[in-house]
Amino acid sequence: MRRPDDANSGRDSSAKTAPSDIAFTPTVKAIQERRGSRAAYHKMEQARGWHTAVTPEMATFIKERDSAYLATANAAGQPYVQHRGGPPGFIRVIDPRTLGFADYVGNRQYITTGNLAENDRAFLSLMDYAHQRRVKIWGRARVVENDPELMATLMPAGYDATPEQVILFAIEAWDMNCHQHIPRMVNVAAVAATIEQAEQRIAKLEAENARLRSELEQIARAASHHVK
Repeated sequence: MRRPDDANSGRDSSAKTAPSDIAFTPTVKAIQERRGSRAAYHKMEQARGWHTAVTPEMATFIKERDSAYLATANAAGQPYVQHRGGPPGFIRVIDPRTLGFADYVGNRQYITTGNLAENDRAFLSLMDYAHQRRVKIWGRARVVENDPELMATLMPAGYDATPEQVILFAIEAWDMNCHQHIPRMVNVAAVAATIEQAEQRIAKLEAENARLRSELEQIARAASHHVK
């Protein structure tokens, strides 16, 4: 796979000292310094910093996701963001540093595919709207064609879609950051399941209530007959 020249891709030529340097370029750090946040981020870099491999918590988070946003750019730097979706867990953890998913037939514009042919830098944004969480993943991605075995491994069983190729994503850094301004939204299927459970519970309580009412009426009639 051909990679663009650093001059064309915006790659920071200085040696990275922390995983977050993939996003915190010297220019970004200068702005952080000017606006008062550099000290906090420097402390973060000296401590844990961002992750470079999938943790158990991250693996669970990925397994629960049913949608993602994949960002790419062409050789000229023109960005493009495309939604990818499927059943929960459609993105698979192949190994601690690699994610993969089956790429389905869509509108056949092939912008993402073309971008990755020119520039393998990519970014994944995973959103959990129900719990107001988000994970940002920087890395490099590539398209794999004509690999039926890999396709079969990554294609969700029973999902109504036609797989066309596979996208493999090599993780360079990731971070789960703050929940500010994330709207709380829930999955329609999850809401429907909760409503169904509630309706079943209500029906059970109503039946129990009717049974108790009938028993009380019987007791009342028996007591009235005894008094007479």
